[in-house]
Amino acid sequence: MKLYDVYPLFNVNIVKGQGCKVWDEQGQEYLDLYGGHAVISIGHSHPHYVKTLSQQLNTLGFYSNSVINTLQQQLAERMGKLCGYDDYQLFLINSGAEANENALKLASFTNGRTRVLAAEKAFHGRTSLAVEATHNPKIIAPINANGHVTYLPLNDLAAWETELAKGDVCAVILECIQGVGGIRMVDKTFAQGLSALCKQYGAVLICDEIQCGYGRSGKFFAHQWLDIRPDMITCAKGIANGFPMGAVLISPDFAPVYGQLGTTFGGNHLACAAALAVLDVMEQEELVENARQVGEYLMERLKELQQEQPHIVDVRGRGLMIGVELDLPYKEVRNRLLFQEHCFTGCSGTNVIRLLPPLSVSKEQADAFVEKLKRCF
Repeated sequence: MKLYDVYPLFNVNIVKGQGCKVWDEQGQEYLDLYGGHAVISIGHSHPHYVKTLSQQLNTLGFYSNSVINTLQQQLAERMGKLCGYDDYQLFLINSGAEANENALKLASFTNGRTRVLAAEKAFHGRTSLAVEATHNPKIIAPINANGHVTYLPLNDLAAWETELAKGDVCAVILECIQGVGGIRMVDKTFAQGLSALCKQYGAVLICDEIQCGYGRSGKFFAHQWLDIRPDMITCAKGIANGFPMGAVLISPDFAPVYGQLGTTFGGNHLACAAALAVLDVMEQEELVENARQVGEYLMERLKELQQEQPHIVDVRGRGLMIGVELDLPYKEVRNRLLFQEHCFTGCSGTNVIRLLPPLSVSKEQADAFVEKLKRCF
């Protein structure tokens, strides 16, 4: 048997990681400015994380959600305290797509409606309704194209109000910083107006914080820069530093009903131990503040480079979620970064370099990246 070939792979076999660095099987060291698609939040192989998971595995790796799991409650209490949503309810699952799927399902259970509004260039996952809410027809299979979703221009409040005023919108789902869409920022006035319109017309506001959340923006959630309070918040990726986990934070206005939502593996003992270890490190090492400070510093350095490098069209983002837009296809530059400068980065579209490093990245490593990028040009 061979693998089903769905990914174009770089010819690099990564076998070891530590902090913001990884090594291949030849012993070559790489600076990791992508964190495995924004998944590595506290750094690779953090000692506390490794110790916590090892101890949990030695005790109990898994049991079903038919019994009490005190780690789940500990995680809910700790997360609520750190993110400022201690009155919300936590539903634990396995991935970001699953988080969005369940949030949309719960919204529909609540108001009985079936139509969803999503932003142009949005990415919300690859499953059922989550992929239908993703603005990319290439990955929406015919079985998923059910006409539930209307895509609207980001930051065009009038367009969203026109649709919400029809009174049939179940939910609005929004990334407060679009990742796959090219590090596109949500305007504060738009976000506040949209939040008010959702309340006015009875639509559920879901903030997709899967990539932009969990400290990456320099606040716990990116929407907190916009002074809004959504009905539901979805998160995954950095929540457990590489252990598969997703979550939905649900307003106290939504009363749970047995049987509506469920999961086999979600919130298992190992996943919760991993997530608790992440919160430990984030709090002890002040990684949210580090994301803000180092992110601002890296943005400044990149904008300085933009002044001397005409191929850089724009530098945008917040915290450690940064896009460098080029006037040429990113592939050649990214390949030079990887194979000549030994630095991992990501991309958006055809011409945006996407930076999503671990939240522990240092200013010295930010400087090192800027020098690497400069040499690539």
